[in-house]
Amino acid sequence: MPKARTNVARHKRVRKVRKATKGFYGGRGNLYKAGLETLRRGGNFAYTSRKLRKRDYRGLWIIRISAAAKAIGIPYHRLMNGLKKAKVQLDRKMLAEIALTDPAAFQEIVTVAKKALA
Repeated sequence: MPKARTNVARHKRVRKVRKATKGFYGGRGNLYKAGLETLRRGGNFAYTSRKLRKRDYRGLWIIRISAAAKAIGIPYHRLMNGLKKAKVQLDRKMLAEIALTDPAAFQEIVTVAKKALA
């Protein structure tokens, strides 16, 4: 029985890693083992960062809504409570976009929230 060899498969694997690590610092871009470790580590950071990005954007939306609400004269927590009581189905992303681009429409939303609180 002939000996099983992995020359082609191994070369393909190495080539794939070397292509992905092109431009990395030092041996990380030139050596297979160091490059593979760097790629795995980078993949973990990318995975974590995709989750963190959602958290960061939610915080940004809350800051924008809060600033726009304060300018009108209602705190963020009262605005959100009023919208919940009024059964307004706008998420924070859309509220932040409205607050940023259309202040008149945001004023109307705040009015609806204030009526629900009264």
